[in-house]
Amino acid sequence: MSAVEPWSDANDTAVTEFILLGFGRGPGLQMVPFVTFLVIYAITVLGNITLVLTIRADSHLHIPMYFFIMNLSLLDFCYSSTIAPRAMVSFLTGNQTISFMACATQFFFFALFVSTEAFILAAMAYDRYTAICNPLLYSAAMSKPVCIQLMVGAYICGSLNSMVQTGFTFTLHFCGSNEIDHFFCDVPPLLNLSCTNTYINQMVLFALSSLIIVTTALIILISYAYIISAVLQTRSAAGRRKTFSTCTSHIVVVSIFYGTVSFMYAQPSWLASPDRSKVVSVFYTLVIPMLNPFIYSLRNKDVKEALRRTTGWIQVLK
Repeated sequence: MSAVEPWSDANDTAVTEFILLGFGRGPGLQMVPFVTFLVIYAITVLGNITLVLTIRADSHLHIPMYFFIMNLSLLDFCYSSTIAPRAMVSFLTGNQTISFMACATQFFFFALFVSTEAFILAAMAYDRYTAICNPLLYSAAMSKPVCIQLMVGAYICGSLNSMVQTGFTFTLHFCGSNEIDHFFCDVPPLLNLSCTNTYINQMVLFALSSLIIVTTALIILISYAYIISAVLQTRSAAGRRKTFSTCTSHIVVVSIFYGTVSFMYAQPSWLASPDRSKVVSVFYTLVIPMLNPFIYSLRNKDVKEALRRTTGWIQVLK
């Protein structure tokens, strides 16, 4: 039964809670997704928290590049935690209901964290550009106050996007069906439940997502264009390899993140498929946050040495 309440001026009924269908329709346990989410989330928490604590504990890593990596790991932990625990409870207990306010809250924090990550990735590209192309000015250009300002700016931009998206989505009228064909509260499936015209909402989603993706991607592409130009002018092959090695992990993370997020949010709604969207959503809400700490640690000698000094886990990374 749908949880509804009467409109004050109509015979329609308004949805007061939603049903997250997850990966199947109807009540019942979903053990395969539960076990999958549990394993991925456990690795995500362990990997990201270990990386955060290692960077905090080792003074050799107290430089801008690792400051951003630490905050990226913390962000990955936060936005995975916004999605995975609630989904796992639903899969395990068969209780698929979520209140209107809980749904809005979940989406707000998810939108905040995922959009903030895009701006942090852009800040990391700018950091690498400054370190490689302007090494003499690096200490001043990427001082601690500047790094903090970039981080605060990323969260402010993420918050603005989240507030606009949440406000536009959850002021819609939802009536009739309250079944969300997804495992968390996201805009595309929510728009399908609205009994009012969602054209403006779809345009806002597309415009804001495209603006964030295009703006941050341009910063990254321009930064790497200058980096590649500087590297190609380096005569030493060893120097070129060392320079590229400091950027490879970031390039891998950026490529995966922007590819999946663009597929989800920077396409017209009529091209979206619920089944494909759920698979892609698993990838960027759970798999990417799980992979990021390993991408940055497995390819980074400084991080591996710090892990050896602080935890003795270097054998795991060999």
